[in-house]
Amino acid sequence: MFTGIIESIGSVDDFKLLGSEWRLKIRCPGLDLSDVQLGDSIAVNGCCLTVTELGNNNFCADVSNESISLTTFQYLKSGAKVNLEKALTPQTRLGGHLVSGHVDGVGELLSQTSDGGSWRLAFRVPDALARYIAQKGSICIDGTSLTVNTVEGASFSVNIIPHTQQATVIHTYRAGQRVNIEVDLIARYLERLILGDRAAQSDKGGSSTQDATGLSKAFLAEHGFGH
Repeated sequence: MFTGIIESIGSVDDFKLLGSEWRLKIRCPGLDLSDVQLGDSIAVNGCCLTVTELGNNNFCADVSNESISLTTFQYLKSGAKVNLEKALTPQTRLGGHLVSGHVDGVGELLSQTSDGGSWRLAFRVPDALARYIAQKGSICIDGTSLTVNTVEGASFSVNIIPHTQQATVIHTYRAGQRVNIEVDLIARYLERLILGDRAAQSDKGGSSTQDATGLSKAFLAEHGFGH
C-alpha cells in the first residue's frame, strides 16, 4: 500500500525484454534505498512493482506484459522521468489517501490552465472508470494523490499547487499526456457491497440498462439510490 505522496522523481535507465518479462531499471539518486530489500514494493508512476535488484542509486523490477498493456509503461522510453514512492509502513503519515498501486486505466490530459501560482488540469478517463470519480473525492494520477475539483461525464479536473508541480513529474505534462489512473479504493468496494448477493452473479449477456457490475437503475432505485 502507498499514500500517493511522491518521495522522489527518478528516471528510466533501461527498459528491455528479457525472455517473456520486461526488466525496468530506475535511476533514483534522490530516493533513500537504505531500508529497501529485495522483494519490497516501490510504486513507479503509481504502479506497484517488486524490487528484483538493488544497486547504487538504482533498482530493477520485472514488469509483466499485462502491466504494460494496462499502464503507461507501454510509452516509457529511456530517460523518462517517473514518480517514486516506497511502500508505506505503520509509522508513515497518511498525508494522501490509501493507494494500492494497481492501475485501473490510462487517462489523457486534455488541458492545462494557470490559476494564480497553481495549475488546473483537466483529464479524460475510460468511460468504465467515470462512475468511480466524484467531486472532492480522491484520485491517484501517476502515483500522486489528488483531490477532484470538478467532474463532467468521463472528464474531471484537479488543482496542482506549486509544490506538487515541482515534487512530481506533473511539471513535465503537456496536452495529450497519457497518465496512470487509480480510482479510490472505497468507491470500488462500495459498489460490490451495494450489490450484495448479486455480486456473485455474472452478466454475460449485457444490456443497455445494466452495466458489467450488475447495477441497474431499477436496482439502485429499489435500494434508495434513485434520487
